Amino acid sequence: MDKLKLRSTVEAARASIPGDERHAASVRTRETLLEQPWVQMAGLIACYWSIGTEPATHGLVFALWKHGATVILPVLRDDDDLDWAVYDGPDTLAPGRFGLMEPVDTRRGVDAIRTAALVIVPALAVDRFTGVRLGRGGGSYDRALARVGPNVPTVALLYEGELLEGVPAEPHDLPVRYAALPGGITAVAPRSA
Repeated sequence: MDKLKLRSTVEAARASIPGDERHAASVRTRETLLEQPWVQMAGLIACYWSIGTEPATHGLVFALWKHGATVILPVLRDDDDLDWAVYDGPDTLAPGRFGLMEPVDTRRGVDAIRTAALVIVPALAVDRFTGVRLGRGGGSYDRALARVGPNVPTVALLYEGELLEGVPAEPHDLPVRYAALPGGITAVAPRSA
């Protein structure tokens, strides 16, 4: 299956999940992540503010922040690369490009992600054998992941059924190390330097 068809299939499947079930799944994923020692010990965490039918991250971002982590969220630049800014509570977000909620804090630059001890990214699907993630097609997160060190945990948030055997990949597609689902966290592939 090609990327466009797979994106369409996953997005339709997500849209068919009742809102309360999506919420419950996101809560289970959040709680599982928060139990991990490597999440608890991360001082600087790059995450994202979810939209639409994505696994919800609003509660996760808030919990990480309340537990003392510095959380940086993406700011979509005009060239579709990701700048980063610090989240300092729910009142510090404002609509950015395409209505995406972004921190109003000072922009830290595209390289700010290099200092993160944990990186949490969106995905529509992840290949269980290679760790390649299927994104929305803009390449923003592939550029961001290229700046992350090989030993930093990178995690894609998914719903059940989105950890697949065979996700189409192109040379610029970068893998994640873990897939976090409501049923648990799966190590998918080691990052290569």
